[in-house]
Amino acid sequence: MNLPRNRTTDDLIHPRMRGAMQRAQRIEALRAWCEHHLILPFSRCWLMRWKRQRARHQSLERRGLPRHALEDVMGQEALTVWVNPRELVRDVNFGRDKRNRPSSNAFIWDGDWDLRRGAFRFGSRSRLMRDLIEHGDDLTVTERYQYLKALLESGKPWSSPRDGLLMDSEEQILGYLRCYRGYLQDMASNGFRQGVTKDEMGVAVTREGRLLKINRGLHRLSMAQQVGVPSVPVVIKAVHREFWDRVTAGVEGDEALQRLQAALRECRPESEPGPLDPRTYPVLGVDEGWPDLRGLKDAGSRA
Repeated sequence: MNLPRNRTTDDLIHPRMRGAMQRAQRIEALRAWCEHHLILPFSRCWLMRWKRQRARHQSLERRGLPRHALEDVMGQEALTVWVNPRELVRDVNFGRDKRNRPSSNAFIWDGDWDLRRGAFRFGSRSRLMRDLIEHGDDLTVTERYQYLKALLESGKPWSSPRDGLLMDSEEQILGYLRCYRGYLQDMASNGFRQGVTKDEMGVAVTREGRLLKINRGLHRLSMAQQVGVPSVPVVIKAVHREFWDRVTAGVEGDEALQRLQAALRECRPESEPGPLDPRTYPVLGVDEGWPDLRGLKDAGSRA
């Protein structure tokens, strides 16, 4: 539930959670330092060797190529595609068995992960945003309020050490939901703004060259879908092995990465279910089933 930092969200930070939040921030900063100063130089060195002599360094390619080094070499713009968020309705469903998940440190993913898809429009983030739009006059009837209140009443209030949040009162819960509704109002009035959070909206490319959502920027994507933002940037974090082999066949080094970049420009969101989907959902058209935004925009203009 990663919230962007601003004055409103800072007001939600619970005094009891400040220490935990600071520890989480220190751990995150240490991890980022190690990645930037230790891991990235080493993996970048190996990637440059692969670029110069691909045939001699096939083992690195078989392991998936180091994602962070490839992002550093190619640049984020080369891996960014702009899409209509309402078309990005399928996400990767890895299931409960973590052994089937590809490494997040690899750029090339093997396996059948792209054949097992979820329906993002029917997930918890989309339900939350729709609830906040439709029940802005009484947030206590929303599914998320009822869930958080049940945890509070059971003596196990929901908390987020990373964000310093602790839902230990009904007012805290309402403040948290009002904050999200405020972001919805802002996006409905002012459009999508880059850089509000550090989490990019990540996607992966299937063997067929289609885009599936992965676990980054899920709340922002849900907001953009619900309010009808026409276009948002998504960052490609991984590609399927079959897509990679097809695009880069017969070339090495910079030419392989140039072909990859050109092919990524043609990738569009996947709209169809997969053959290994754990559940089936109704198939809605790109313009079907979205909420009425009049109440949200009217409330935003009065704020």
